[in-house]
Amino acid sequence: METRLLHTLNEIKSFIKNETNNRWLDIKKVAQMTSVSQSTIRRAVQKGELKASHTTGKLLFRVEEIERWLNG
Repeated sequence: METRLLHTLNEIKSFIKNETNNRWLDIKKVAQMTSVSQSTIRRAVQKGELKASHTTGKLLFRVEEIERWLNG
């Protein structure tokens, strides 16, 4: 019983982690989250240092990409 419960808890943790990393943020939220200016973020996108989606007409960023960019 304990093993099954631990397995279920680990699955839930994994799901929560994946859901957080797949979240999309706009440039304003990224600037707030990172304490980096919007123009610095735009420059990083232009240089190819930070991946962003342009499909909706505005820049959207995945949390995992922001973390990758910040960690170098």
